[in-house]
Amino acid sequence: MEQFDSQKQYDSIGCQAAADEKQKFLARTYGWMALALAISAASAFFTSQSITLLRLIFGNPFNFWIIAIGELALVWWLSASIQKISVTAATVAFIAYSLLNGLTLSAIFIAYTRTTIAYTFLASAGMFGAMALYGMKTKQNLTSAGRYLIMALWGIIFASLLNFLFKSSQLDWIISLVTVAVFIGLTAYDSQKILAAAGYADGSDTFKKASIIGALELYLDFINIFLALLRLFGRRR
Repeated sequence: MEQFDSQKQYDSIGCQAAADEKQKFLARTYGWMALALAISAASAFFTSQSITLLRLIFGNPFNFWIIAIGELALVWWLSASIQKISVTAATVAFIAYSLLNGLTLSAIFIAYTRTTIAYTFLASAGMFGAMALYGMKTKQNLTSAGRYLIMALWGIIFASLLNFLFKSSQLDWIISLVTVAVFIGLTAYDSQKILAAAGYADGSDTFKKASIIGALELYLDFINIFLALLRLFGRRR
């Protein structure tokens, strides 16, 4: 009887430890995402207040494209190398990406009023939060939906490249509308995927790096929802 009671105690302790690691992983992931948004917002705002930086970034298209390509390269490198690099290197790359993205996002302070930006941010946060909660609570497996959403994302990229040439306002509106729908869906899909990963979290460096990748995915979901809503409903200056 004493041995049975001891086994129950060990099982209880083990379950509690697993639950603690799960909560830590989730808190770390969403904490990294929130930090990235704060860094990007600060970077965008302070850049928009500097005439020198604005001229440096947007005055010469070559400089803007260097930053934009640098952002894409950084995301690709971080995703491809996450298994090999250290937690410190992943953290630095993630923060650097947030900072660089803020530089390019500074353009929204030129194009839109601050009131519009604030309201759109709040609307985006509400939509993101609702879908993240849905992804974590639903019993439905969203894996198959995630595959279709990723396919749709490639379609958005292709359509955006075409519209870069044709500059159709109607096509831009359609692309923005579809973008909102796709990234709302991806928010739920990524949230469910992160919750599943949290069930295996053990506090190792592997899962610390996984939390950074998860935060990056959520960050990109939020930013794309925000920018698409801004294009759809934002009041321009």
